[in-house]
Amino acid sequence: MHNLTQRQVEILRSIIEEYIASAEPVGSETLEKKYNLTASPATIRNEMVRLTDMGYLQKPHSSAGRMPTSKGMKFYVEDLMKEKELSTVEEVSLKEQVWDDREQASKCLREVVRSLAQKTGNVAIAITDEGGLIAAGYANILKMPEFYDMRTTEALLSILEEEDYIRALFRGEEEADIHILLGEDLGPRLQGPYGFVYAKYTTPMQHTGEIGVFGPARQNYSQVVPTVRYFKQLIQEIAKGW
Repeated sequence: MHNLTQRQVEILRSIIEEYIASAEPVGSETLEKKYNLTASPATIRNEMVRLTDMGYLQKPHSSAGRMPTSKGMKFYVEDLMKEKELSTVEEVSLKEQVWDDREQASKCLREVVRSLAQKTGNVAIAITDEGGLIAAGYANILKMPEFYDMRTTEALLSILEEEDYIRALFRGEEEADIHILLGEDLGPRLQGPYGFVYAKYTTPMQHTGEIGVFGPARQNYSQVVPTVRYFKQLIQEIAKGW
């Protein structure tokens, strides 16, 4: 149960959205200048300390600012975030990219994964119940500050070669529309600044699979979540011809 005041919610939301945009710890001065918060700078600083004590924020050793913890990000995604739905033009464009290959399941899935990686700027993957992992967009992570650390990058790339490890992540509730994994959700070998968004799909022939994206924990979930959902629905539509 999240027992936060409205002011704490406003501050937490502002910090997370600024962190998503900048990839930098956020200080009270930034909040005061860029966000219309109904609190004085001193109050903002005090509330940031309280949110840190409550586990929603963390303070990096080398910075006076704060950044969200996995707990903070989960609260934001589940309770605060407003999704930015794809426009009709975007949906048509994405469908056109894969439509020519719709009759060939494996080729179509590869194209879907490539398009998802391109659209989200993350590493996209798909796994089917018939075996095999498809991935695309490895180069995307090299553009993100979190992955300038080669150990962080190496850990993710090594996991993407292990189908069994990834399959073990797909343990969410069947009825859930979209699954978002952060922090300890990703298992002992991905303890770091990672976020994973995926959806399960079922084809008319009752084949099942998962499609999703790996990226930084601060990825823009308001855009990534509806995009993953759309590609899930697109696979289910196209699969009628498989």
